[in-house]
Amino acid sequence: MLKKIKRLFVIKTNLEAYMVIFALATGAVQRGQVYLTQFPGFGGKLLFLACTGAVFMAGGKVLDCLKFERARDAQAVVAQTAT
Repeated sequence: MLKKIKRLFVIKTNLEAYMVIFALATGAVQRGQVYLTQFPGFGGKLLFLACTGAVFMAGGKVLDCLKFERARDAQAVVAQTAT
């Protein structure tokens, strides 16, 4: 039962990754808008950019990890069939 629940929190496909990135971006923009109202001027704009920039870095990392895991799994299948 725990394996089924654990499986819900694993990102396996690009579609799932894009949905997670979209959710992160939505939250970051909302937080950035709060920063713009709390800190008007240049400081608020910098904080807004920091929020959205963090989503770009996290999104790239998620997509890279998916690519790495696919390559690792393919290599394991090749190694298993070779022996």
